[in-house]
Amino acid sequence: MAKYNSILETIGNTPVIRINHLAPAGINLYVKVEAFNPMGSVKDRLALGVIEAAECDGSLKPGQTVIEATSGNTGIGLAMVCAARGYPLVVTMPESASVERRKLMRFLGARVVLTPASEKGSGSLYKAIELADKYGWFFARQFENEANADVHSKTTAPEILADFDGERLDYWVTGFGTAGTLKGVARVLRKERPDTKIFVCEPDNSQMLSTGIAQECDTDGQPTKSHPGFRPHLMQGWSPDFIPKLAQDVLDAGAIDQYLPINGNDAMDYSRQLARREGIFTGVSGGATFAGAMAIANQAEAGTTILAMLPDTGERYLSTPLFADVPEEMTDAEIEISQSTPRYRFDVSAPPPDEDDDKPAAPPPPAEPVDPAAAVRIDDIVADADNPVVMFSHEWCEFCWSVRNMFAKADIPYRTIDLDSAALQEDNMGRKLRVALCERTGIQTIPQIFVGGELIGGCTETFDAFKDGSFGGKLAALNVAYDTGFADDPYSFLPKWLHPR
Repeated sequence: MAKYNSILETIGNTPVIRINHLAPAGINLYVKVEAFNPMGSVKDRLALGVIEAAECDGSLKPGQTVIEATSGNTGIGLAMVCAARGYPLVVTMPESASVERRKLMRFLGARVVLTPASEKGSGSLYKAIELADKYGWFFARQFENEANADVHSKTTAPEILADFDGERLDYWVTGFGTAGTLKGVARVLRKERPDTKIFVCEPDNSQMLSTGIAQECDTDGQPTKSHPGFRPHLMQGWSPDFIPKLAQDVLDAGAIDQYLPINGNDAMDYSRQLARREGIFTGVSGGATFAGAMAIANQAEAGTTILAMLPDTGERYLSTPLFADVPEEMTDAEIEISQSTPRYRFDVSAPPPDEDDDKPAAPPPPAEPVDPAAAVRIDDIVADADNPVVMFSHEWCEFCWSVRNMFAKADIPYRTIDLDSAALQEDNMGRKLRVALCERTGIQTIPQIFVGGELIGGCTETFDAFKDGSFGGKLAALNVAYDTGFADDPYSFLPKWLHPR
């Protein structure tokens, strides 16, 4: 293992992995798994390449905001690079992109501006252009930025050449989004391995490259309208509603040997098969590229070697149709396994009787004495007029976090006393406070919430008080400002496993 000076040094050098169970007999089928990049996709390469090129030519100034239009993976990669290099990032993205993507970008510090799904990918692009012009932000221009293709010529293509040095490589199969991977790798393979055929996959209901119809663009190379061949499709990250300039460059160079139309259902099926039969976790775009590779493999002669690009990880698709048939609760088969032994089951409220049940129950442990200083401290906290809303809680408790999340969403100011926190471990103060609290209220559970010195109760009592209006009434009586327009169901903040079955 090496030591790295930055997370950015771990980008690239992704593995090529043999397909052992899905490949037809006699066919050498491989996949290059770009999910091994630190943020889980091939677009990590693009992000680093574009930022480094802009730093070198001076078009990106220290501390300048970066902006880009993305369906997700480029934005995630840029969020990582910008975080590591100290640039603020704003991304524009269609609202139809998966929720996981926007959360990942925001988690990395980026701001995500959603655009209407009806405006497609070009709507996000135009929004990014507007914002870059208005604020003077650095626009990454992934769809026409030559640095996008260059990074693949410098990294992805040499990796492939090294992995197949001295061996056959009959087909290289890829999809396209920005076409940076396509252009950057194709031009190197054309020069170094002219015997390798380059096959490009497109959604079967949204074929653009194979139509021969040119993309209408302005003088800067930006699309002025959607391509007539575009239709909405299942492969997020593939085929925006226009032909990017980098893709047009590949078309003009005649570098593509054949186009492969891919059905969206086949893409999802192969994504699932790769997971379940090969242990390789990739998204819909990876499943689509692999479907194209399988179409070649099923007709190829024995000894043929095929390499398919898998652009990203399947975790980007948890809220999409790819996972629609994956249940959250136990299936019938899993319930049958659960019920095949007698204990630790949801349908049994207590362990079954056994030979030890005739023994007398152990006496309850003696009550802990209340520490007088802890009791005084509890009284002071509850009576604090400057902090009328108080929650005694545990840092790890899901019920406590449910209340925290509701308070945050409703802009309710409150003080939290985390009884299990490190700050209260000295002299076992957290435990002493809990004993004093439970003695005061007669309640053993956590959290316990007070408003104006009055005990409201635990999580569900607080939710019920908020729903019936009494909680808001107490806040109003104490002149505690909060979002009176908040109308969410408080119980929606509970983790799913805490909901009643």
